[in-house]
Amino acid sequence: MTLRDPAPPAEDLWVFGYGSLMWNPGFDYEERAPGRLLGAHRSLCVLSVHWRGTPERPGLVLGLDRGGSCIGMAFRVGRDKAGATLDYLREREQVTKIYREATQRVWLRDGSGRAVPALVFLVDRGHAQYAGRLTPEERLHLVRQGHGVGGPNADYVTATDRHLVELGIHDPQMRWIVERL
Repeated sequence: MTLRDPAPPAEDLWVFGYGSLMWNPGFDYEERAPGRLLGAHRSLCVLSVHWRGTPERPGLVLGLDRGGSCIGMAFRVGRDKAGATLDYLREREQVTKIYREATQRVWLRDGSGRAVPALVFLVDRGHAQYAGRLTPEERLHLVRQGHGVGGPNADYVTATDRHLVELGIHDPQMRWIVERL
C-alpha cells in the first residue's frame, strides 16, 4: 500500500467511508458509489475519548487497520467544495490525531470498473488510542460503557452495522457485538 498526500483542493476529492461516514458523511457530494479498498480492513480498534467516550470511560470506534480489504462508500466532492470538506473531515476525524491521512486507490463497485484516488483515514498503530489487540469481550465492554459528545457508543455500532447489512456487507465482528448489546 503506497501512501500519498490527499488530493489538493484544486481537484475533485474522493473520500472513502467505512464507518459512520458511509451513513452520515456530513458534507455535500456530487457522486457516491460502493467501493473496495485493498490493503486495509474495517476494525473496532480505536479507543474513543471524545465522540463516543471519555478519557475516563472510553468507547470504541472503527479504524482502517492494515491488511485485507474493506468495502465501504466512496464520495466524490466537487473541487469547489474540496477544501471545506477537507477542513470538516479533519475537524471530525482528527480530534486526537489517531489517523494517518492518505490517498489510496478505491475500486468502485458501480459497474464502471473505475479505480479512483480517495482520501482515507488509516489508524496509526503507534498512537495511544490504538486498541487492535482486544478480545471480543473487551470490545463489547468498551462499546457498552462508551458515551461521548456524539452520544452512546452502542448507537454508533448499531447504526453502522445496520447500514453495513443494508449494503450487503457482512462484518462478523460488528454483528457479534450488536447481537450482545
